[in-house]
Formats: sequence, structure tokens, C-alpha cells
Amino acid sequence: MSFLPTTIDFLSTKSLLVILAVVALASADMVRRWKHKQTHLLFATILGTVLSLGLIVTVRVFLQPGLQENPYAMAFAVLVVIMAWRALFGPWEVQTKATILGTFLFWITLHLYVTDDGGNHLARLIAALTALVPAVIWCRLFLRYHSERISAVLLMFFSGMLATAPILFYDALVRRGIELQFFLFRLQPESFSQASVTFVSGQLSNPGSVQNMIVSTLISFVIVGLIEELSKAWVVVHSARQLFSSIDDVLQLSIVVAIGFAFAENIINPAYFTAFVEQHLLSGRSPDIMAFLSNVLGRSVLTTMVHVVSTGVMGYFLGLSIFAAPYLEERHAHGKAYRLIAAIHRVLRLREVSIFRVQMMTTGLVSAIAIHGLFNFLVTVPDILPGNPQSFHDLFGPSSPLFLQNIPLLLLPSLLYVVGGFWLLTHLFLKKENMIERGYVVTREVLVRNEEGNA
Repeated sequence: MSFLPTTIDFLSTKSLLVILAVVALASADMVRRWKHKQTHLLFATILGTVLSLGLIVTVRVFLQPGLQENPYAMAFAVLVVIMAWRALFGPWEVQTKATILGTFLFWITLHLYVTDDGGNHLARLIAALTALVPAVIWCRLFLRYHSERISAVLLMFFSGMLATAPILFYDALVRRGIELQFFLFRLQPESFSQASVTFVSGQLSNPGSVQNMIVSTLISFVIVGLIEELSKAWVVVHSARQLFSSIDDVLQLSIVVAIGFAFAENIINPAYFTAFVEQHLLSGRSPDIMAFLSNVLGRSVLTTMVHVVSTGVMGYFLGLSIFAAPYLEERHAHGKAYRLIAAIHRVLRLREVSIFRVQMMTTGLVSAIAIHGLFNFLVTVPDILPGNPQSFHDLFGPSSPLFLQNIPLLLLPSLLYVVGGFWLLTHLFLKKENMIERGYVVTREVLVRNEEGNA
């Protein structure tokens, strides 16, 4: 079949290893079935392989000359990709879904590695291994609050990696200038930065002024934060809803999603870990280990913590939304009244649980977007301001105290997100009402009682 990607050689050494891995999984599957244990490893491996190869073939076919310029064909390709994405998060049990996502990621990673003609295979491999170390440390750090099955942790980590796909997919459409025609309407994906500059210029006077640049930068980061946090929220709900028995569960597994997202971002973006490896280890000069480690440490701690805090806060409010009914009952039993919810209930005749659920989801998403966008804005604004100030002395001018020269502007977001973020998440984890095991959600409004009899 000529439409299959020529870059995948099923007789190559790499493919042989993959086939052996599939055979091993099939053997493990058969052994577990022989022992009368429920397993779907073989099914999951096959489905993950089919979905990954289907995506590779779809992208290859529709990016051919002629089709790429056809807005109807591109709209159809986008719909196919969305359906494949949705199938990845189907109604499978935890181990099966983790295997599907792991298999899918393996094939996509192998394809990108084989087709990468930039000659930086070694740099990407070192970058991936390096990025994996802090990701494991972060997971171990937050999993100490609440133990989870390894299959659940892997599922959420893989889900977090895949949560990067929507914004990468949108960026690919923008870079290629692709139009989408859905019969009734046409879409032209645009750069967030360019769109925000155009919008702000049309609303404010003095085009190109510092004020316009600051406002447009803030708007573009809010849009990016919106897409990233919505993507992470979506995979949290569709990956692990059946795993949640407490608010702490939702909070913790949301953090694992954030760590997986940060890991994928660190190895996908060529300006991050791969650039650190090429610049400090493989540049031809003597390796600069200290410079490499300092860049890796800064990226691993600060930016990962941004994802962890924003998505963790979103996970907390998502947990309140999921367990809205028992949580409200407990709060009412302790004399806690929600006057705004009661007022809306009286006026609109909506159920208090539904109002509370919508309020918590909205609060969580808005908080996550604000936390995420604010950080990106704080670390970028020095490059926008006149003179590109790097310290507080540069910012306030020559008349400011000289000791401010030793205080970089990045110290503010660093302390705010690392120290303040740790304090906030620890506070949420240790709240007693978050530790209560309320049971597992099996339908929209039904809870299964756990062994202690708690609903």
C-alpha cells in the first residue's frame, strides 16, 4: 500500500524489538488469562498500535501537496484526529487505558525519532533521559501524601504527556497556514501572539507602545493558559474519574498529569532540554556540566512547579465538583451555609448541587488559567520593558538602593510559585475534609460505598 509511511520499516532492528515486546505482552496476557485473572494487555497493545499508525498515516496523507491546500480535506483530517484522540480515552479500565496510551506514545516517539533529519538523535535521547529524572522525583514527592497503584500513576503521567497534543496540533496548523472549511463556516487558525497584538492595537491608541505590548502579551498568555489547563482538565476527567474516592485523589492525580505535561514539554520544545544538551554537552567544546545542570535544575523546578500548582488548584476544585453532593451534605450538617448558592436556587429553581458543581469547576479553571498566565507574564515582562531590566535596581532606576542590583526580577515569581506553591498544595493535602474517603463515582450522581461504609 503506497500510502503507508515509508519511514516505518517493519523489518528493521527497532521494529523487531517492538514485535518482540508485543509478543511478550501477548504472552503475559495469556498467562494472566490462564490464571483466571482479568486482563486486556493484548487488546490494549493492538488498539494503541492501530491508533498511532492511523494518526501517522492520516498526517502523511493529508499533508501531501494539493490536499494541504484543500480546506475541506483538512477539516476532515482534523475530525479524524479528534476521533482518534477521543478513542484513546475510551471506557477502559485503568491498566488497559495505561497500556493503550503507553503503546500510542511509544509508536509516535519512535516515528518522530526515526524521521528526525536534524541529526540531533543523541541530544534528544539525552534530553529525554535527563527530563525523566526530575519527573520521577516530583511524582515521588507528591505521591507520599497518598499511595496509588503504579498503573494509575502511569495512566495519569501518560495522559499528561498527551495533554500537550492540542496546543501542538493547533501550532502546526498555524505554521502551515492551513484553513478549515466545515461547510457552514470557515476557520483560519491564527497565532495567539499576533491575534492579541491585532486586537489590542485596535482597542488602544499608540500602536507599538509599551502599554500595547504588555497588554497583548498578557492576553496571549491567558489564551495559552486556557488551552493548556482545559486540556489537562479534560484528560484528568476522562482518564481517572473511576479512581477518585476523595478530593485528595483528584488533587494528587491532577498533579501527576501536570508533571507528565511538563516532562513532555521539556523534551518536545527544542529550546529547552535538547538545547541545553546541544549547547553545553555536545557543542564540540569541553562539556560544561555546571551550566547544563543549572539550566536543567531551573527548568525542572520553576516551570514544573508552575504546572503543578496551577493544575493542582484546578484538581482541588474539580474534586469539590465531583463530590459536590456528599460535600454539601457534610458542610450543611456542620452549619455551613452557602448564601449565594441558596439565592440562585430560590430564583432559578436549580439544584444546589448543580450550582455548586458549576461554581467549583469555573473557579478551578479560572484560578488555574490565572496562575499559569501570570507566571508566563512575570518572566516575560522584563524583555518587554524599555532597557530589558534584569534586576530590581535596573527596574527602579539609578536612584534605587545598590543592593537591589543583586536581586533578579525572576526571584519574585520563583519565590511566589515554588515556596508559595508548596505551602498552598501542602495546605490542601492536609485539609481534613479532603482526606475523607467518600467512595467511587460510577454514574453522574451515584457513589459506591467503600469498605468503611462511607458514601
